[in-house]
Amino acid sequence: MRRGFPYSVGPVLLCAVFVLWAAFSASVAKTKIVPTSRAETMLSFAPLVKSAAPAVVNIYTRRVVRSRSTTPFFNDPFFRRFFGDQFQFEGQARRRVQNSLGSGVIVSDDGLIVTNYHVIEGADEITVVLADRREFEANVVTRDEQTDLAVLRIKVEATKLPFLKLKDSDSLEVGDLVLAIGNPFGVGQTVTSGIVSALSRTARGVNDFGYFIQTDAAINPGNSGGALISSDGKLVGINTAIYSRGGGSNGIGFAIPSNMVATVIGGARKGGQIVRPWIGARGQSVDADLARSLGLRTPSGVLVNSIYPNGPAARAGFELGDVIVTIDGRAVPDVNAMRFRIATLTVGEQAVIGIIRGGRPIELRLALIPAPEKPPRNLAVITGNNPLAGSKVANLSPALLEELAMDVEATGVIILRLKRGSPGDRIGLRAGDILVRLNGEAIDSVSTLKKLLIRSYSAWRIEITRSGRSLQLVIQG
Repeated sequence: MRRGFPYSVGPVLLCAVFVLWAAFSASVAKTKIVPTSRAETMLSFAPLVKSAAPAVVNIYTRRVVRSRSTTPFFNDPFFRRFFGDQFQFEGQARRRVQNSLGSGVIVSDDGLIVTNYHVIEGADEITVVLADRREFEANVVTRDEQTDLAVLRIKVEATKLPFLKLKDSDSLEVGDLVLAIGNPFGVGQTVTSGIVSALSRTARGVNDFGYFIQTDAAINPGNSGGALISSDGKLVGINTAIYSRGGGSNGIGFAIPSNMVATVIGGARKGGQIVRPWIGARGQSVDADLARSLGLRTPSGVLVNSIYPNGPAARAGFELGDVIVTIDGRAVPDVNAMRFRIATLTVGEQAVIGIIRGGRPIELRLALIPAPEKPPRNLAVITGNNPLAGSKVANLSPALLEELAMDVEATGVIILRLKRGSPGDRIGLRAGDILVRLNGEAIDSVSTLKKLLIRSYSAWRIEITRSGRSLQLVIQG
């Protein structure tokens, strides 16, 4: 005989299911409410846009490009291989005007405007067009290639301009509603909506800090420099880049956080110079393997592997092997986050650095000072009959390393630029190479390099460091 539940249990179970379903339906009804008024069916971002849009401007730039026409014969690679650039039969100079467009955000009622550095890079003329169609010539107050930000100023007589207040970008959370306002493709001011898709996102090649707000609000060419605003109408980011294979929006856009924007505005108000704090230490992001070897629960933080002698980190008590996990209470998951956090702090103040040492949490107080210009860079262009002729070189210092965004602790002489077709260019040297030794003798300064170069050698052996690798070049004299 088949065993099972008694027939009498069936009605009881049915009643129980009905009661539970009724309770669930009532719960859902409480959270999902049908609109009961005309006002509720007409919820809109329009009031927010009316308030914020007048502070977003269009930026038009003009750049005069000069080029010279040459005969095709002298552009032939076969000819140039043997004769180089010594023959320059140049024709009449031609002038060509390049136009570009972008967006900007007014951040003070006296005409201070933030945009992207790449929007105004190389511009000879910059025109700002307000939402009410008034046009003004703009002057550049600050250019900061490292953050891809620039600050402009326009003069408006006897009136105050609408502007956006900055919001703490650390208050954002994934899922928050945001609006992007700008001038895509030059069609005019356009508003798109979306959410914060991710935070602390890395977008290589955009700026030197690689720390962005990611949004799915449509961002297209021309939106660069425009506003990303929160649901309370405040500026949380400057729209900067998109991830796209075809040039259009694929729903992945990046904005520079307002906390970084605030530091650039602060520099603009202090005469245009941006001075960032220097920690005096370098490190590497903690990955899964490092976390296991260090006994950490999660692969997060920055392992300190280099400390500058008598720098801020050394004086604060840092030790090799410390793992930086917070800065002023904010999590530091990797090197990009650490650089971003340090860059948004103010010189002259102190920061509380949370570290893990030997498995124990410790807090250290770091004095925030600018990177020192020691030794002075002593810029020089090498001349004479030697393999480095045509190279622009300088003494390395912490200040120059920070300026070049080079993640190394090095001393000596660096090549900043190479003249095209110069001996150094032809033997394969590059800007950023650090000169270490010449024929076995250490190159500790530009002065030492110049003294070594006036000697006669049957062969030149040049030792360099490039991207952390040691290379040696041998050139017959």
